Amino acid sequence: MSDECTTRMPTTRTMDMKFEVVVIPVSDVERTKQFYVRLGWRVDADFAGEGFRIVQLTPPGSPSSIHFGRGITAAVPGSLRGLILIVDDVRTARAGLIEKGVDVSEPFHYADIRGPRVPGPDPEGRSYCSWASFNDPDGNEWLLQEIKTRLPGRGLSLDVATLTALLREAEAHHGEYESTAPKHHWSDWYAAYIVARERGRPSEAAEKEAVLHIENPHQ
Repeated sequence: MSDECTTRMPTTRTMDMKFEVVVIPVSDVERTKQFYVRLGWRVDADFAGEGFRIVQLTPPGSPSSIHFGRGITAAVPGSLRGLILIVDDVRTARAGLIEKGVDVSEPFHYADIRGPRVPGPDPEGRSYCSWASFNDPDGNEWLLQEIKTRLPGRGLSLDVATLTALLREAEAHHGEYESTAPKHHWSDWYAAYIVARERGRPSEAAEKEAVLHIENPHQ
């Protein structure tokens, strides 16, 4: 007889796990806070207790944040490397940081996949291939990476142009569905479709998820 406990298959969906915070090791909390504030990062929290202080800031447009402070990490200040900030235009982002007094490298690209750094942005203007770098006061390294079009499955960056195109795409798919659909409000269908696309689903899969949301709202 087979063991029911070992043969039963899971039936629940995989829960979303959204990356929220990375801890930055620093030596001077106030100096670091002022540095990131100067970059235009939002201060979400700054509180202290006996033997600790925690500061949280969030880059403009980012769903993830940074923590730093006192008594929250044993990592060596300045030891983090390769923290990536995604930008639409690496030259414009670099210029904006320089205006704020940040020492930013010249744009560069890599020879092959992470080969030697080559001066100048990617000659073909490809997404993921143009970079610039800067450090915070302790030397923690940030990389600016230019992404104009994301790879399939990696979600969407919802700037105004992208969202406009996505709404039009949703409108077209909804129009095909509406004539045979049960009574519903278009916004429910649009919301399910856009969330699916933002999570990296292709349009066909997003359409199926939107239909499922309308026809089986509690599933």
